[in-house]
Amino acid sequence: MRVAIIGAGVAGLTTAKVLLQAGHEVEVFDRTPDVGGVWSRTRRYPGLTTQSPKAQYSFSDFPMPKDLPEWPTGAQVQAYLKAYAWHFGVDACLRLETTVTSVVPSGDGWDLTTHTGTTYRYDRVVVANGVFCEPAVPAFPGRDEFEAAGGRVLAGTEFHDAEEARDKHVLVVGYGKSACDVTVPISKVAASADVIARQLLWKVPRKIAGVVNFKMLLLTRMGEALFRYRFLRGAEKFLHGPANGARRSMLNSLGSVSVKQFGLAQHDLVPSGRMEDIVKGAIGLATEGFFEGVADGSIRVHRDRTIARLKSGGAVLSDGSVLPADLVVCATGFTQGVPFLPDAVQRRLFDERGNFALYRQIQPIGVPGLYFNGYNSSFFSPLNAEMAALWITADLAGALSLPDDAARRADVTAQLAFMDEATGTHHCRGTKIIPFSLHNADEVLSDLGLQIGRAARATHWLNPVAPSAYRKVTPQLLARLEARAAEPAAESK
Repeated sequence: MRVAIIGAGVAGLTTAKVLLQAGHEVEVFDRTPDVGGVWSRTRRYPGLTTQSPKAQYSFSDFPMPKDLPEWPTGAQVQAYLKAYAWHFGVDACLRLETTVTSVVPSGDGWDLTTHTGTTYRYDRVVVANGVFCEPAVPAFPGRDEFEAAGGRVLAGTEFHDAEEARDKHVLVVGYGKSACDVTVPISKVAASADVIARQLLWKVPRKIAGVVNFKMLLLTRMGEALFRYRFLRGAEKFLHGPANGARRSMLNSLGSVSVKQFGLAQHDLVPSGRMEDIVKGAIGLATEGFFEGVADGSIRVHRDRTIARLKSGGAVLSDGSVLPADLVVCATGFTQGVPFLPDAVQRRLFDERGNFALYRQIQPIGVPGLYFNGYNSSFFSPLNAEMAALWITADLAGALSLPDDAARRADVTAQLAFMDEATGTHHCRGTKIIPFSLHNADEVLSDLGLQIGRAARATHWLNPVAPSAYRKVTPQLLARLEARAAEPAAESK
């Protein structure tokens, strides 16, 4: 089939790679001049690194170079993805600097139109533009006055060089990983660096107590099992039953360590609630140098506040205090949208609250020939995207035996209701699967009738999950599909 993929980030590249290996004709569209999605040079802010270590932020069959640091920089990740595209021949399928303006169903296929006005015909379409595609910048009252006086308001993805902050009074809005990451390099050159935090979030140390890598606790199957999933299996029944008290103590003791390690109490930066509620906000890895900056005074955090309005040369906060400001950097999240799809299709994509209603985070119900990948933001984004690519490839071949539309729709509704409860509705319109990354991979592989070996799964209970353990899954699926395709020919003889 001819397949269009919208987006050349992690999800788009791995989808293209698997579909090419399965014999499809593929074209990948992206509006940026390079591959990488969020890692593109057009979107990288100073201080950007991965949240997961390089071993976990890798594809199963293409490990990151050994000479990279454990938490690679944005530029290093982009170079890795560029090498992945070249290695698997995806680079020949790229249409970069090409914006998709509309994708319309037509007969048994789709008509895709770009910004040049050219329309292409495809049999199937995969949306892989990502859930971190369009930055959400608050509509600050007084912005016109602020900018008329020479001030600037930027999304974090628009801030590319720390020198733009030199000798300026800078406000960083937000307290997630992006906000903390970008604040550190800003604080080293700015006249002042103030973080405006509407809500404090728990931060997990990269090295707990300065010794234990956080991946040993949270990037294992045991670590995921500490959070109650929709369905409890095996040891999970014990952890959330007789051992529930011990389970909660394990999570909350991590919070106690964080408070002590970062000196949060001294700086009035202890988040409300307990560490076990971390999933109801955002699971954030602490940025190296951030709390050190708070301690030495180069970074000031204004907790439980927002910008009420901007004015010439400054900002008025929600408590009435006034801060000088020349530059406002907004690390305030992203919007998830598919503006290139017509209204008739979009109405089938969302539930009544605007959540993406995708089966396995991949397939909209009642829209044949349309798939999504990358709408499963996780600790193991490359691995989860790779598993979704296998699912899409199998479905294109008619090799999946799925429940009917009504059953799949009911499953999606139940899954969203569960995530509402588990995350306090903080699931990015149904696109965040943290902390249930491995459950998602297991369910996708279950549909495919594939799984990694029991021994590997067992080691992942106490050791960080290794994507390389999944490297044989793709060849197994491709061999199965090849044998399936050969059956009609054999029967005709």
